[in-house]
Amino acid sequence: MYIIIGATGFIGLYTIERLVGDGFEVIGTGRNEKIKSMVEERGANYVSLDMTKPEDFEKLPKENVDGVILLGGLLPANAATDITKDENAADYINVNVIGTINVLEYCRKNGIKKVISTSSYADVKKAWKKGVALKESEPRDFYYTGDHAVYVISKNAANDVMEYYNEQHGMQCAWFRLPPVYGVGPHSEIYVNGKYYKSGIQTFIEKAQKGEPIEIWGDPEISRDIVYVKDVARAFELALQSDKTYGLYNMTSSTELTLRQQVEDTIDVFSNGKRSEIVYRPDKPNNTPSFLFCMDKAKEDFGFVPKYRSYKDIMLDYKKEMESGRFNKMIEARKKEVK
Repeated sequence: MYIIIGATGFIGLYTIERLVGDGFEVIGTGRNEKIKSMVEERGANYVSLDMTKPEDFEKLPKENVDGVILLGGLLPANAATDITKDENAADYINVNVIGTINVLEYCRKNGIKKVISTSSYADVKKAWKKGVALKESEPRDFYYTGDHAVYVISKNAANDVMEYYNEQHGMQCAWFRLPPVYGVGPHSEIYVNGKYYKSGIQTFIEKAQKGEPIEIWGDPEISRDIVYVKDVARAFELALQSDKTYGLYNMTSSTELTLRQQVEDTIDVFSNGKRSEIVYRPDKPNNTPSFLFCMDKAKEDFGFVPKYRSYKDIMLDYKKEMESGRFNKMIEARKKEVK
């Protein structure tokens, strides 16, 4: 049996589908009762759990648990706080660090060795550059300003605590360094420093559907290393079953996707007749530099090789999932929360 803490997000739901589809028993936890039915429809049992409350873990089984995936946490994209006017550092520490400790204590007390969580790709942001695939051995080097700063600090601390449990208590904790994870879910709009914006991918898709011009700001050859949600779900399954899984893993497609290619593929897949014109705006700032990660360790330790490395393949599957309506309930629930 596997437990997914924070299963009501889109990564959690895809991971449930993957595990249940391959014959595993799964329990998914969450705080959003509106998504409970989506967890159960995918064949998992649902448990209402707040990871910041140690007593809630009494609801979980104490035997026959083979591993835990920890996806719950506070992310900047879901945080409505404008840090230029207020501060939410304590929230990040309480949820992402203390919450992780509560998960680890549940596992330690019940003899559960395997815990796989996530890490921020921005922990090495100062080392990002085009054409250089960063390895897990790259020293941390990040920015202490902006709405992602305390998030990165909290995830680093949580991962350090996981390593402590590895060495002190003989556990087998690991964490995936995730870049932007693409997939249908409630993230067509996100918070940026407390303000709600339509995401870039959603903007591109909607404009392509309408045949409207799409602007590329800054250098069109800036490249990003993204990952598709179905690859992440498969990686979790492989990692849970390997005795070599341990510590930090880059979890990307290890592909340099340029802004130009991203827009061109979006237009190819989502056009409804009239093709959008690409408008280049080098005068407009683009504040995210190129980044690329090496995926050798995941391949060596648990045989993971990304399937979705072509952005067009990602968009084709993305469109199919959008049209299926399978995630409409989640998306609507998110919109109501924001309103």
